[in-house]
Amino acid sequence: MLADALLLSLRVTALATVIILVAGTGLALLLARVRFPGRTLVELLVTLPLVLPPTVVGYYLLLALGRGSPLYDWLKIDILFTWWSAALASAVVGLPLMVQSARAGIASVDPTLEQAARTLGSPEWEVLWRITLPLARRSILAGLLLGSARALGEFGATLMVAGNIPGRTQTLPLAIYDAVQNRDWATANQMVLLLTLVSLVGLWAVRRIEAPRPIKGRQ
Repeated sequence: MLADALLLSLRVTALATVIILVAGTGLALLLARVRFPGRTLVELLVTLPLVLPPTVVGYYLLLALGRGSPLYDWLKIDILFTWWSAALASAVVGLPLMVQSARAGIASVDPTLEQAARTLGSPEWEVLWRITLPLARRSILAGLLLGSARALGEFGATLMVAGNIPGRTQTLPLAIYDAVQNRDWATANQMVLLLTLVSLVGLWAVRRIEAPRPIKGRQ
């Protein structure tokens, strides 16, 4: 059970991390650099999974992915109760952490540097790729680590949309729940310790990234 749950958790977290990186960076850029009607509403919707109970997030995902939704009825895409839906649920709950951190980093980039690149003839994509993202990379990486760690530990939303099917959708948090229900304390302790160590390493890495770097030549 431990090996299967671990491998599935790694697969789910890997896909969730890709979704968090792409969607989170795009949303962070949009919110940090673009003024548009409804911007506050987008901010609220992106942050909402941080304060909603995971089961409520999972319920909304059920409505978005299940029968009656455009994804199911029009596109004939059915990913409920598969590891794909587990990855999507994990990405949704981890996304706000990525957006908040990346947005702060992008907003802190000096606009004069970007404008200087434009003045020298650089197109917008080059300004973004060579100026904005490199200067904000520490905040982006910190947000990605936090979002991925949150995705790895996701339980409630995953249970709602993917179920708890051993070998198919049972991630480590769900396996811990089953082990406790079955009074298999040895297995539960192993999985709890593993998740705790991974979370500690992730938090340590974030703190290392966020720590200010010493200026060369200063004692």
